[in-house]
Order: sequence, then structure tokens, then C-alpha cells
Amino acid sequence: MLFRRRPYTRTERHDMPVDVPPPAEGPRARLELQAIRALLDAQRRRVTAYTERYGPGLPNPAPPAVPFAVPPTCQDVLDALPMAALLLAPVVGADGEVQDIVLLARNATAREYAASRFPEDAVPPWTGPVPLFERIPSLASTAIPGMLADAYHQRAPQQSDTVEWLVRTRTGPVRISAEVRVAPCGDHFLLTWEPGGRLRMAAAAQQLVRTCWVEWNLADDGVQPSRGFRQILGLTDDAPEPSLCDLATAVTPDSRSTLYQALYDVILRKRTTDCELRFRGGERVFRMVAEPVRIVPGGLVWALRAVLIDVTTDRRRREAARRAERDARREHERAEAVAEVADVLRDAVLPHFQDELESFGLEAAAVYRPDTPGAGVGGDWYKARGLPDGRLLVALGDARGHGLAAVTLMAKLRYALAGLAYTSQPVELLTQWLNEVACADDRESTATAIIARYHPDLSLLRWTCAGHPRPVLLRDGRASQLPAPAGGPGLTLGVMPNTVYSATETPLETDDIVLMYSDGLTERRPADPDADTRRFLQAAECCFREAAPGLGHAGLQGYVERLVAHLDGPHRTDDATLLALRRTA
Repeated sequence: MLFRRRPYTRTERHDMPVDVPPPAEGPRARLELQAIRALLDAQRRRVTAYTERYGPGLPNPAPPAVPFAVPPTCQDVLDALPMAALLLAPVVGADGEVQDIVLLARNATAREYAASRFPEDAVPPWTGPVPLFERIPSLASTAIPGMLADAYHQRAPQQSDTVEWLVRTRTGPVRISAEVRVAPCGDHFLLTWEPGGRLRMAAAAQQLVRTCWVEWNLADDGVQPSRGFRQILGLTDDAPEPSLCDLATAVTPDSRSTLYQALYDVILRKRTTDCELRFRGGERVFRMVAEPVRIVPGGLVWALRAVLIDVTTDRRRREAARRAERDARREHERAEAVAEVADVLRDAVLPHFQDELESFGLEAAAVYRPDTPGAGVGGDWYKARGLPDGRLLVALGDARGHGLAAVTLMAKLRYALAGLAYTSQPVELLTQWLNEVACADDRESTATAIIARYHPDLSLLRWTCAGHPRPVLLRDGRASQLPAPAGGPGLTLGVMPNTVYSATETPLETDDIVLMYSDGLTERRPADPDADTRRFLQAAECCFREAAPGLGHAGLQGYVERLVAHLDGPHRTDDATLLALRRTA
């Protein structure tokens, strides 16, 4: 259990420990905690002063009884209801309008709710039927009187999404926020709040996406959480909800200044804020988005409403991507000079295919043309590697830029993918991790790529697209661009972190040829991607008609070299790469 609160007293309300032993904290950490407590104390005094000046009076300790009879079985029926409920009777004047509302009875759930939300002496003792707005004066300024009048005249239930009111107590104002429903019941009204079904659905949704929400009342340290609040924070069902001071104690010392700044922005600057908090005792990380709740528009902030999102798993994935990036950087740093880097990478990123893919029922051929003659290697790369699970990783990418910068990014992404592929995760997750590697680079680093995995037992190619030209299928001499994954091609790698990619599947028939290429092979000025694609399709079919690819690796290699020669020319200003896969069995 992360939080544990001692029995409440006014003088020690901020000394609520957690069961995680606090680490040794320096003077700075202690001062930050004191600053948070002082900020919350000051706002509590402001809210209390405001309600004493402008709020409703204290509830009448002994409202006068009124002569209304309660049916003998009424209380039993009310207590059978699962939600909090009040039985009300209208007092109708000679003009047919509702003059007053009398509270006849309340059920056990309503009594339990009042006991849980208010101090013991704040609720007047029950003496029998009493005027509703004398027992709870603050209800008169809410939507409830109008709902009761509409229910009386329309004889139909009335629903309100949220009704909020303030109840003054001797220990400070308590804010109530509830979903309220009023329904005619014979000559009476039944008022209920907090329907259970909707709350259960909300709790299930929170658990699914590891998200919860909560409102902290700044006047009395009251906490109004969503039903899934305890589960998301890892608390037991009987654990007390943490106050803001409990939260300050539970976060790590390096997160305390972040929390103070967030509270300062919400309470005093009246701004919405977004921050990340790391909790002690497990290194869990939560993203908190908080906003002020004001007494009146533009007025004093009386509560803080926040959404908490458990981002621990996302941060661990990002750390895995950073580790892959560091591995790629170390691999690059082994090269002693730029020339040696080019020599090493030429063979590493531009493999020479012979018969190594026969076991997968495939043949492969590739042609690479650097943008500068004699450069040896540039930003384009491709890969075809067998994996321990019997499948084949196939990829082709194009790193942004030219020269050594493009070579560095190309190597980083290629080696990162080589390591990530051994996790056996789906290609869409590999692409997402590769995007995190590009986003985490120190400089502007973007790249396009096709990431694919071939399943030989199914003759199935499963692939993703990250801003790259889609592969082309050559079947019986006809060339067509493969359909994009659901939702269209994904974003280019390195543009936006936390991007989600989707995959699509392409069944292959015997003698089918899949062509993957970089845009440097087809790009012309001015840029027209659609025209570039049409030019590639026409060239692929033309070269096939002139001479169909012969058998074996040599036949496929001859075809791709003729296709590159057909498309290449002095107009090219970028690396050009073509990778072909042919199913043989």
C-alpha cells in the first residue's frame, strides 16, 4: 500500500506517513515539502473566508417539524434501493406552484454517504419530516429546485449530469458533486444520486487504459476520486484516499518541486497544468493533468481536478529504445575514421544475396546507388535476416540528409532494429520502438522505412509503412502498389514520439515478386509522388515484358539492375535503392 493515513486531527493533518520508508532527504527536499504544505494551507484559508462571507448559513440544528405522514412501509422500500435516496413531498400553494419541499425520509445509503462526507457533528440529528432547504440550505442555489418543479408539472423524471453544492461545517466547507435524478412517486418525489452502473463502467474503462481522475477539495482536504482511483494507484480497497499533502510525501524528492509548480499554477495562476510524477517504492511514473475548479467563473479556486495516467510501461519502452540507441552509437564509434566507417558499413548494410534465403522459399536481389559517386554508402539501407523463430525480417529505410550524418542515423536505426527484432514482437511494435530511437536523437533525425516480417509457413508478408513509398507487387507481369495499412501509411520515423503504427498482410503466390525501393530512385523535380509511383509501375512492367526475370538469384539480380538503369539518370539527387524478393516455393 502506497499511502497510509493516521487518525485525523487538525494539528497533524499534513503529517500523514506512507508505509514506504522515506529516504534520507536533504534540506532542499524538506523545504519543498514545507512549501507545498504552506501553499495548500493558504488556499484553505482563502476558501474558508470566502464561504463565511458569501456562502449559505449553517444548517439549522433543529429544523421545525412539519405535519407530514410517512407511509409505514416507505422506509423499507427506500432502504432496499442500492443508491442514496431521499423521499420528498411538495408543498403546493393555491396558485398550483410548488412553495416548499419537505424531506420525509432517507435511506440507509444516504445516511452512510452523509457520515462519510461530513464531520460527526455537522449533520443535525434526524427528528422527523423537515423542510429540505432548511436542513440543507445550499441546495436552494442549485439545479435541484428547478428539477423538482419540472418533475411536479411534467410528471416525468428529471436528470442532471452533475449538481454541485457547498455545505458549511464548523471544520470547513465541504464540496459535494453528484449526479442527481428526481422522479415522481405518487404524490411524492424520489431524489437519488450517484447511479452505480455508470460508475462501474467508468471504473472498468479506467482500469483498461490505466487512467483515473480525482478532485481534491482545498478547504477541508476532501478527496472525491473516480471508482478506479485506488486500483490505478495500487491502493487496497479499504485504504484512505491520499490528500495532496499525502501525494507530496509519496513522490520522490526530485518530483516534489514539479508537484509544487503544478499546484502553484493551478491554485494561484488558475491554469491547467501537465506534469510527470515519480512515486517512491517501485519507481512508478504517473502523468498528471490538473485544472482549477472555481467557486464562480473567474473567482477563487476551491478544488483541484486532475487526471492521473500510469505511464510506467511507456517510460520503460522508451528506456528500451534508448538502450538500443546507445548500442547503435557504440557500434558506430568503433570505426576509427570516416573511410573505415564507409568500408565496414558497405558490407553490413548492403548485404550480397546468394542462396541464403532458400530455406525461407525466397530469392532476393538488390541494387544500391549512392547520391555521390565514390561515397560507398549513404542514408539508404536494407536488411533481410533470419530470426530464431523461423521467420525472416525484411526492411528498407531512407535516413534524412546526406553524408556522414545520414550514415550515422542509418546505422543507428539498422542496428537498433537488428536487436529489437529478436524480441519476437509484432512489426508494428518494432516500428514504434524504432520511432522512439529516432525521436530521442540529439539532432533533427527523421527517416522513412518499410518494416516487414515474412512467415514462410503461411507464405505471408506482414509489413508496416513509416512515411515510405509502399511496396509494389509484380504478379504475372502486372505491377501494382500494395494497399496501405489500416488508417493509411504511418508517420515518418523521428517526427513525433509515442506514434502508433498499424500493419497489413500480403499473401504471396509462387513467382510473385515484391519490390521495395527508396524515393531517390523515382523522385523528380518538381515533386509529384503519384507521378513517381506511376513511373515506377510502368518501368517494372516494361522491363518484365522486355525480358522476364530468369531462374535463380542471377536472373532476379539481372532484372533489378535493368529496372534501376531504366529509372536512374543525371536528375537523381539522392541515394537510390531497390530490393526484390521472389517467392520460389
